[in-house]
Amino acid sequence: MRKYKVYIDENLPPQLAKGLHELQWPQNKRDNIEIQVLSIKDTFGQGEQDEDWIPKVGAENGIVITQDYRIQTQRHQKELYIECGVGILFFSPPSKSGYQYWDLVKLVINRWEEIKQIIKKDDTPFAYRCTSRKSFEKIED
Repeated sequence: MRKYKVYIDENLPPQLAKGLHELQWPQNKRDNIEIQVLSIKDTFGQGEQDEDWIPKVGAENGIVITQDYRIQTQRHQKELYIECGVGILFFSPPSKSGYQYWDLVKLVINRWEEIKQIIKKDDTPFAYRCTSRKSFEKIED
């Protein structure tokens, strides 16, 4: 059984990680995979810099769900996540203020099956991006 660690970035509610973990756990056997959902904030600490958690997540071939698209656009961070072997799923917010709490929760839940398909078929590193209206699209270099 393949095992995956999916990390929820601290720009998303840490409760989302706990909820997704609990909801996914009974499905793991049926899906023939083991997905553990964790919070970056709870695992590595509040305010952990991207440059510090990216190698830690990469050491586990982990996947990150985030709204922080700067990871893709800042050259050193992009090179770091690729070098460290991290898969990243970006949820692009509709405005600079980001998603409202429940809108974001519903969006992640509604995209969860799609997320599972991506992590099962793509080896890390990878990057995908979605919006509230568009499904995930692979980000090519």
